[in-house]
Amino acid sequence: MSNDQQKDLAERISEPVVPPEVAREIGLLEQQFVRAEVEQMRRSIVELRPLYEKRAKIVAHPEVQSNFWVRVLSNASGDVDQYITPADAAILGSALKNLTVERFEVNEKGEGEPRSIRLTFEFHTGEANPFFENEKLVKELYWRKQVFTTASGKKRTWDGLVSEPVRINWKKDMDVTKGLLDATCDLFEAEKKGGSRRELPEFKKLQEKLAEVEALERDEDDENDDEDPLGHPSGESFFNFFGYRGSDVTAEQSAAATKEEQEKFEKLLKGESVEDDEADEDEDVDDDFEEIEAFPAGSELAVALAEDLWPNALKYYAQSFEEHPDDFDMDDDEDEDEDDEDEEEEDSRPRKKAKV
Repeated sequence: MSNDQQKDLAERISEPVVPPEVAREIGLLEQQFVRAEVEQMRRSIVELRPLYEKRAKIVAHPEVQSNFWVRVLSNASGDVDQYITPADAAILGSALKNLTVERFEVNEKGEGEPRSIRLTFEFHTGEANPFFENEKLVKELYWRKQVFTTASGKKRTWDGLVSEPVRINWKKDMDVTKGLLDATCDLFEAEKKGGSRRELPEFKKLQEKLAEVEALERDEDDENDDEDPLGHPSGESFFNFFGYRGSDVTAEQSAAATKEEQEKFEKLLKGESVEDDEADEDEDVDDDFEEIEAFPAGSELAVALAEDLWPNALKYYAQSFEEHPDDFDMDDDEDEDEDDEDEEEEDSRPRKKAKV
């Protein structure tokens, strides 16, 4: 390439901004894609419900029901498996009876918000569950939207899954969340009584518990590096997922933000000009949820459970009967060089921890 060609290419790449009219067209088309995908979700939810009912009848077979979901979880993808610690695996492997995923805001006519998710975990009780008292743990996550106003007066739109924390009634010395889930529930209950969140004593207690658990997990990771080379996100027991909140956007706030966005969308469709009042991506919005979130990846895990584990459960169940080389112990006198060669390949794919 000649110097002139290089210079011309560099000038084209370094153009400072997308032309305004093109940016508007891109933004409009992106919204149309999202709306089409959401509508497609609504249709598929209604169409798939009868099939999931048929699957439920298969799972209810006595020889299948006792370990169906345990086998499914034991073969879950890395998007789920990475959050299941060995302690979590012991609980799920012995106490879990059933799992149900519902898109509960979509009615029989296919109307409603398809991105909201309800996860229902059913467990053994009594002596069959030495870990906690709950027979069911129901986690409902609502898809909500909110418009923030930044310090500069610009607007920023946030959308995502929000939820209320679910308390687990742990039996003595069995709390694998190390008190973090209880602290999250305590703060949420205190907030409902009124007052500024930051001024509540439960806010400080939760922050202290987060720091305490993080330090404890860091120490345990250092001690167990050789024993558990796969690791897991620090402090993120699977059961902390029941404390995920995401945000505190109300249904009313979400409806108002959705209406505002719809009005703007309709204007764009008509070719009318719309005031560009969107905040820059790097402009901060005052939000203290990062300081109190017990399970930051809650949205990602919920989506993985709903969009991967749930629809592919039969596949994962069948795979659990297949023999995998990784399930067998290698002899101590195996050639070490061969093990070293395998490490790079294993690092490039999701890896299993303790089987559920």
